[in-house]
Amino acid sequence: MMEHAKVNILLVDDQPAKLLAYEVILKELGENLVSVSSGREALEFLLKNDVAIILVDVCMPELDGFELAAMIREHPRFQKTAMIFISAIQVSDIDRLRGYEMGAVDYVPVPVVPEVLRAKIKVFAELYRKTRELERLNVELEDRVRARTAELEESHTRLVESEQRRSLAIAAGKMGSWDWDWTNGDCLWDEGQYQILGVDSGSFELTPGNIQSVFHPDDLHELREAWASFARGAKSYEAEFRIVRPTGEVRWCTGTAAASTDKDGRVIRVSGVTVDVTERKQAEERQSLLAREVDHRAKNALALAQSIVRLTRGENVKSYIHSVEGRINALARVHTVLSLSSWQGAETRKLIEEELAPYAMGEQVVLSGPEVQLLPATAQTVALALHELVTNSAKYGALSAQSGRLKVDWENHAGLLKIVWAETGGPRVEKPTTRGFGTRSVIASIESQLGGKAEFDWRPEGLICRLSVPLSSHHAAADLLPPQEATADANGLRRAER
Repeated sequence: MMEHAKVNILLVDDQPAKLLAYEVILKELGENLVSVSSGREALEFLLKNDVAIILVDVCMPELDGFELAAMIREHPRFQKTAMIFISAIQVSDIDRLRGYEMGAVDYVPVPVVPEVLRAKIKVFAELYRKTRELERLNVELEDRVRARTAELEESHTRLVESEQRRSLAIAAGKMGSWDWDWTNGDCLWDEGQYQILGVDSGSFELTPGNIQSVFHPDDLHELREAWASFARGAKSYEAEFRIVRPTGEVRWCTGTAAASTDKDGRVIRVSGVTVDVTERKQAEERQSLLAREVDHRAKNALALAQSIVRLTRGENVKSYIHSVEGRINALARVHTVLSLSSWQGAETRKLIEEELAPYAMGEQVVLSGPEVQLLPATAQTVALALHELVTNSAKYGALSAQSGRLKVDWENHAGLLKIVWAETGGPRVEKPTTRGFGTRSVIASIESQLGGKAEFDWRPEGLICRLSVPLSSHHAAADLLPPQEATADANGLRRAER
């Protein structure tokens, strides 16, 4: 290497603005600046190039600066490469010690002082040149020895190649490396590669047929095309694909590969890295599903609130507001119960307890029934029906007097939730000549929206109400109703009022 030949300085940061700032600061040094935005890109560049200095941000997603430094230091080629950490946060002595243990030679705090950063980089660049010059002289000496000791040279080369393949993997199977001899077809995997693909390194034979068998059938064609591209002169490729483990488990991976050529440009070896990104894929899918679920639930809640506002009656404005607030609060309570289960459903006892919480004092209220899980839409409708029963009981029934008693029983009878609401000990009950709005609301919501049944038995000693609610998703179609169908349900409630 000539004394003033440019050296590669690798800049690693996930923020483009910071990378640009480093380039501006270091431009006047006249070196070759290479910017990458992730640890994975840094590893890919290092696989194919020599680097004098690595300037790396401590805080990055996926691979932070400490993890990247540890991986780089495992590779014999980069055990003496200068690495400078940049940290935008206050670094403790423990963090500094950890950084030096991982291979950092210095720390640069943010905001960066341009003169200081340039001075540090310049010192290490010159040191790199001197080191490489010594290495060049040493290589010339080794070449003279190799000419006389061919057997020793071959043994040394094999040892170095084996060490390079071993050190490219992360523990726990998250990353693996492989090497393919293009000339004779020999393939070598490190332990990380075996772990990612879920096969035993002692029994799995590395043949083209066996290797192809672990890839998902839908991704095989694209991978074959990428492999064939090396024969057409391609130097590298990157792909995202699925693998199928022997257990049937499907995992998502990303793979990068780079080709090595001889002096005539012919491919002689292809080396690559495989990274398991299944957790990232699953997180992306969960985020997308959550966004759709939030949109769906919001529309449902708004449709229910709209129906409540339209259909509530009151003798005056104050009475109307009180009724609307009561029903909206009932909806809010069931929303809280559903949120705690991530909208998977609501347990019947919890739903009833929430509605009766203000009255569940002493022995006045008794609940009895098994654990029965309700679908979200079913839970919302049942909660509103229970609210009407509680409100009527508090005004005119058992909950309006200290002597009153309320017993609520429920059971799951072959996919049909049966709730029995029995009041005793309250004011004497007379069968109404017409149905009140609360009664009509219970009947309409249970029968029209859920396809169930609501029966009222007005006994002198107290009301007995029997609710039958289908538990299957087939009958709980309101959970998927668009706003126009929710409006249709509101119209059904109006017809019930008549």
